[in-house]
Amino acid sequence: MSDDLPSGSPDPVDPAPRPTPPGELGGYERARKALEEARAQARAAGKSVGRGRASPVRRVPRGSQGRRRWSGSGPDARDPQPFGRLVGGLAKDRGWQEKIGEGTLFGMWEQIVGSDIAAHAKPVALRDNVLHVQAESTAWATQLRYVQSQILAKIAAAIGNGQVTSLRISGPKGPSWRKGERHVRGRGPRDTYG
Repeated sequence: MSDDLPSGSPDPVDPAPRPTPPGELGGYERARKALEEARAQARAAGKSVGRGRASPVRRVPRGSQGRRRWSGSGPDARDPQPFGRLVGGLAKDRGWQEKIGEGTLFGMWEQIVGSDIAAHAKPVALRDNVLHVQAESTAWATQLRYVQSQILAKIAAAIGNGQVTSLRISGPKGPSWRKGERHVRGRGPRDTYG
């Protein structure tokens, strides 16, 4: 295999460095000699020679539109952004936050208020920051009115403050005796049920 290699290339099987012939400098010595020569030329030109840079690096503030010369290890505007942050910024710019909050509230109702409340009450509508909730019975509607502040706190934690400011809790709708366009005013048929 070593027969196929050109004469100046190292043998891949034998990684041991070859000794430098006398009179010829190795890579490290050549670099050191070049650095010493560059320093001597700089001293002769009247420049300061030493550690670090002669002038401080001008840093651009994070919020400015100017471009830095190097990226560095910190976050940069050119770095890839998390998808959630990009979508959140887009929703804020376009004014979609209220509708996204409403969809989150209706879609995650059971996770927000708990399975016990979700089994007996459901959100119906969100209008003017008032959430309309319909309970399955008047007893549940009364119980939900007692814990209304706790439900509002859970909703605020899930979708943000200000999206829902109050709850309007109602019981089940009673039967309607109104059929058609014409009807008689009053309480409806007087019949006994049960």
